[in-house]
This record gives sequence, C-alpha cells and structure tokens, in this order.
Amino acid sequence: MQIAIIPARGGSKRIPRKSIRPFLGKPLIAYAIEACLQSGLFDHVLVSTDSEEFAAVAREHGAETPFLRPAELAGDYVATAPVVDHALDWATRHWGRPDRFCQLYANPFVTAENLAGGQALLRRERANVVLAVTTFAYPILRALALDEAGGVGYAFPEYRESRSQDLPTFYHDAAQFYWHELADIPPDRTKPRNLPYVVPRHMAVDIDTEEDWTIAERLFQAFRQP
Repeated sequence: MQIAIIPARGGSKRIPRKSIRPFLGKPLIAYAIEACLQSGLFDHVLVSTDSEEFAAVAREHGAETPFLRPAELAGDYVATAPVVDHALDWATRHWGRPDRFCQLYANPFVTAENLAGGQALLRRERANVVLAVTTFAYPILRALALDEAGGVGYAFPEYRESRSQDLPTFYHDAAQFYWHELADIPPDRTKPRNLPYVVPRHMAVDIDTEEDWTIAERLFQAFRQP
C-alpha cells in the first residue's frame, strides 16, 4: 500500500489561509491533491489539517480527511515531522502499515510525472528517502553577507577569486515531495540513503511570501498552464 500525506494547517501566518487560497482560480492544495490522483500511485490521499473548512476543500478535490489534527500539532512552532508521524500512525492503525508513503506540500508545481519519477527512483535504488530538489540560481560560495555596520563582503572570502563555473553545484529543497520507503530496505545498511530527484528551477517555488506567490503564478502561467 502507498499513501500520500499532505499537511495543511489552518492557522498559517506568513500567508493566511495559504492552503485553500485561490491560486489562479483554484485552491492551492488542489494542485497537489490532483497530481496525486492523476498519478494513480496511491491507495489513499490523506490531508492532515486542524480546520474543518480546509478539510471540506480537500475532500471537494478528492482527498480523504478522516480526522482533524489535534491542537498540540497545530501550533505555530510545530515542525512537519510530528504531523506526518501522527498521520502515518493513524493510517497504520486504520488501513494497515503502508509499504511507502509520500509527504507533499501544497505546491502547484507538483506533477504526477515527477511523483512517479521519484517513486521509481526510490524503488529502483532501494533508497530510504527521495526528495525533490533544485539547483541554486547562483553559486552559493560567492554569497555576500552584511556585517554589523551594514557593510557587505564575501561570506566565503576564500572563493572571491574563483570563477563561478569552477565552483561546485549546490541544491536546495524544492518544497514539493518526499518519498519514504518503509519496506525492502537492506538489513545491513547502517546509514539512511537519501537521494535527490532534481526538478528545474522554473518548476520550483517555495511559496512563503506574497512575492513568492506572485512569482509562482507568473511561472505557472508561463510553463504549466495550457
């Protein structure tokens, strides 16, 4: 069995009501739900929320909301991991332990194709986790930092004379999905094996501010909207 788990907190602060706010005419969370359903990979697409309103929107777009998240898992400082653990525990008790699950964010750039590609990589390489990543737009070893007086200088001065094309490529979380394997891990493996699934930068926006939201809408219109 494979399940998708999508956290959606009702009390988001940086962008209020973020998960159900209309993104180009459709609730933001609907894109991730629909990608999961279109992929045909999941026995259950589960949304963990503390809001009955959010739950109703999720169900309208095809997800399951069999519980409301308890208050102790809905605060401003609660990390994602215990929320996912709670949902996974509920699923295990009521549906049976899944072989693997995919944790997703409400992100319009999640696609059925990339979900399938991530799952295929997880299974083929017998990895513990596969997460969507993308490249930084500029070499981070040439980053600048402000000092206490408001001046600016190289954060890594030892690389100030390096050509950007000679510096290594670094990646960051694309804020889309994380596949987790719960079965078939070699018993002699001593360390978790986490693998990247690389998506292009124009398909990766972590929406945390109004500026992010505007950029995401423009990119979606340019690259994803028919």
